[in-house]
Amino acid sequence: MLLGEYIHTLDEKKRIILPKKFKDELGKKLVLTRGLDKCLFLYSKKEWENVVQNLKQLSFTQADTRGFTRFMFSGATEIDLDKSGRILIPDSLKRFAGLKGKVVFAGVSDRVEVWDEARWKKYTAKVEKQGDELAEKLGEIGVL
Repeated sequence: MLLGEYIHTLDEKKRIILPKKFKDELGKKLVLTRGLDKCLFLYSKKEWENVVQNLKQLSFTQADTRGFTRFMFSGATEIDLDKSGRILIPDSLKRFAGLKGKVVFAGVSDRVEVWDEARWKKYTAKVEKQGDELAEKLGEIGVL
């Protein structure tokens, strides 16, 4: 399970060191794609195949399904870790997530989310303010 939060710096060539804990768990062949909330989703090849299978089961006759499937697949790219444990983030994904200097890697169970540090701080501050409300909603559906 992917857990934790790590901050690293994007270098001038758009490369960034993947945290060792995530590198060990994800492997060397990865898939990076646009995520939700203006972050990137980073998957192991195996976990990406699970995402693919789940999306393939959805009906393409639904406009929302087509849109989300296009969003995920057209933004996806296969990447390899280099010898130094770095990944190269394509310009289109870097722009999408607004990645600049400091980047946050957040482990979220089956994937790693890649955030611009300022955007991450703003997002987590918002969620923390809503903590009680979110817990109540999750309790209503039996999650907590």
